[in-house]
Amino acid sequence: MRMKEMVRRTGVHERLLRYYEQQGLLTPERLPSGYRIYGEADVETVRRIRCLLAAGLPTSLIGQVLPCIRAEDDRLVPTCPDLVAQLRRESERITQAIEELQASRTMLDTVIAAAPLQSAGAPS
Repeated sequence: MRMKEMVRRTGVHERLLRYYEQQGLLTPERLPSGYRIYGEADVETVRRIRCLLAAGLPTSLIGQVLPCIRAEDDRLVPTCPDLVAQLRRESERITQAIEELQASRTMLDTVIAAAPLQSAGAPS
């Protein structure tokens, strides 16, 4: 299938498909004219990429993870022995980032709460 059909099937913009290709996450065939040709497996690969991005993984890590997962029902299952440890480290990194953001929000809420009543609302 050509690019427009791939966009329709995946809901992913052409620019993102090209970006995934640049990152080595997607490798469509190329016609002599330069047009990309995608297969059914590419549709599934894009779905996996989107799922892993939604989980907070950077594309650099997704490139390492993609060959080590398979789809089982509606979930992704690791198949490489060291992948689970790598994903746990990433989960810990995300947890740390969440804790730092929560601390920042608490500090900001403290500053907001200290504001005089008349300036606590929206600008006049």
